[in-house]
Amino acid sequence: MVKAYRLLAERGDWPLHLGVTEAGPAFQGTIKSATAFGILLSEGIGDTIRVSLSAPPVEEVKVGMQILQSLNLRERKLDIVSCPSCGRAQVDVFTLAESVQEGLKHLTVPIRVAVMGCIVNGPGEAREADLGVASGNGKGQIFIKGEVIKTVPEDQIVETLIQEAERIAAEMPPGTEGAPQVLA
Repeated sequence: MVKAYRLLAERGDWPLHLGVTEAGPAFQGTIKSATAFGILLSEGIGDTIRVSLSAPPVEEVKVGMQILQSLNLRERKLDIVSCPSCGRAQVDVFTLAESVQEGLKHLTVPIRVAVMGCIVNGPGEAREADLGVASGNGKGQIFIKGEVIKTVPEDQIVETLIQEAERIAAEMPPGTEGAPQVLA
């Protein structure tokens, strides 16, 4: 598919609609679409995209928007980054990250939240985000723009991150809503 679109782009200057036909079930189709679209769009090939999954249509739209946001081609909104739960993780990072994402899905401002499961890599990643947590020993250090603002018990991490993210969003200047965030 990538090769075919490259050939089309070389032969003329017309709008190209990118799509991976029969991409497959949600997980597999998301990987195929993200890979193909990432390659082509980063080369400047493609004007529109279509994500096709064996999943509800709303999931296709979500995947398409996330691909475009990841490539900084669409406005960035909520961006949750989390660690892969290695052997150092002292909390259930998957559940923690999913809970934070669910609690903040209503936000429409560009904000990056880091949910980290250990005190080894967690502080560094949390410092790179607008808001973050480095978890360990039954508690979480909450960071805003690289500064530790408080330490909370593990059972209060999700609630604290949601409250702080909402406060940060409310303090953003007018016109920030939906503004693109360019990540280096």
